Amino acid sequence: MSIYDQVEIEDMLFDEDLQIYTYPCPCGDKFQITLMDLLDGSDVAVCPSCSLMIQVIYDPEDLEKVSDDASIKPVAISA
Repeated sequence: MSIYDQVEIEDMLFDEDLQIYTYPCPCGDKFQITLMDLLDGSDVAVCPSCSLMIQVIYDPEDLEKVSDDASIKPVAISA
């Protein structure tokens, strides 16, 4: 697996609604990795438009705070 770059998680944008971190890719799209992937130990963010990947540098303890602060909205099931 070839990694394009290493990026500190502080340099990434976090979308609370989607629970996803993003970072600009040279191709014009964005690298993406979910909070759940990071909590599960995965540290590779991929670009959906090209073959580039980045390694996310983070402290696992910091993610626990983000996951506690992030509001996970339940999905309403209609009858």
